[in-house]
Amino acid sequence: MATFDIIMPKMGESVQEATITKWFKKVGDAVEEEDVLLEIATDKVDSEIPSPVDGIITKILYEVNAVVAVGEVIAVIDLSGDLPDEEKSGKDIVEKKEPKKEIPKAEVKATQGSGKDYAKSAKFFSPLVKNIAESENIPVEELEQIKGSGHNGRIRKQDVLEYVRTRTEQKSGKETQGKVKQKPEVQIAIHEGDEIVQMDRLRKLIADKMVLSKQISPHVTNFIETDVTNLVIWRNKVKVEFEKRGKQKLTYMPVFIEAVAKALKEFPGVNASVDEDKIILRKNVNIGIAVALPSGNLIVPVIQNADQKSIVGLTVDLNTLAVNARNNKLNPDDIQGGTFTISNFGTFKNLTGTPIINQPQVAILATGTIEKKPAVLETPSGDVIAIRHKMILALTYDHRVVDGALAGAFLKYLSDYLQNFDINRSF
Repeated sequence: MATFDIIMPKMGESVQEATITKWFKKVGDAVEEEDVLLEIATDKVDSEIPSPVDGIITKILYEVNAVVAVGEVIAVIDLSGDLPDEEKSGKDIVEKKEPKKEIPKAEVKATQGSGKDYAKSAKFFSPLVKNIAESENIPVEELEQIKGSGHNGRIRKQDVLEYVRTRTEQKSGKETQGKVKQKPEVQIAIHEGDEIVQMDRLRKLIADKMVLSKQISPHVTNFIETDVTNLVIWRNKVKVEFEKRGKQKLTYMPVFIEAVAKALKEFPGVNASVDEDKIILRKNVNIGIAVALPSGNLIVPVIQNADQKSIVGLTVDLNTLAVNARNNKLNPDDIQGGTFTISNFGTFKNLTGTPIINQPQVAILATGTIEKKPAVLETPSGDVIAIRHKMILALTYDHRVVDGALAGAFLKYLSDYLQNFDINRSF
């Protein structure tokens, strides 16, 4: 009997494991190539995994909610299309396995009987980090709060050691002063009629990342009001032909992305990341767009090399990513490598907002709603009041490496680009 092993795929460079959230097929089901077999979740994205072959599922090795290491076999498909005798007799063939991971002996010794389960954390910890945390009696909740200096905020060995050193010094100082400072806790009173809703997995990840970003980056926000009348006139003039020719609806966002891409090339200090005392100036301009999901959560798919694409190309990429995000069809590569993020508050008719930086980036732009407003215009015959289309742009930035002058210049460049938009340009 020829069989094919379905393995847990590698869902991104830093992902070592994934959780099975749903099986769409069961043992005995016939599948065709590209049929969706299961849904998996990582700390970066939820993905549906298709079958690469035709056949019949003879084994499912892990159940829903199992956390499985990358490369492990999770199911077996019979390529001949024949079921084994057990299945023909009505007996399910389901083998349950625990994820296999290579754990250093020192870690095994340290974690046995400790009651600490670092595997349940939404964050990834290396075996060495977990070993140090265990030996220093750091619970998982406390370990999650440590500021990580690695890629995407990952906690490294030196981060834990520095935390242990600082904690020891603080404890020594407190004992000397006879003072005890505990972690502040908010006392929540539950009243009659209150509804308690458990956060889902993605919402908990978002919450952790938002808190982490505030801990890592000192946030500052600049605002500028921009006259986008030319842009509105241009879009109204070309949107029908644009949709007829490209089968895509033209929104303002592709133009915002184009403007941001040009500004990032002009001000590379905003297209950057911070690694301890080093500033990494990114070569590529990869712009993430915050997308609201039907569940109420957010995800940030990324348009790669946005500075190299036309308005048509940006529109196609933007619409495709948005649809895939809302239908849970994003690939791991779709959310990797972002260097700057845009959050469109205007979608909800909000004037603007102060979004939180998407680590390890150093800035994020909020675009507000476009409104008609009276404005004073200078003309050869004197000042006049006219109706203009205006919006507010807000740039939140990491004040460790982006100062007010750089942020202000970046925002002014954006504003000028949009205000002076060529109403006669093609798309």
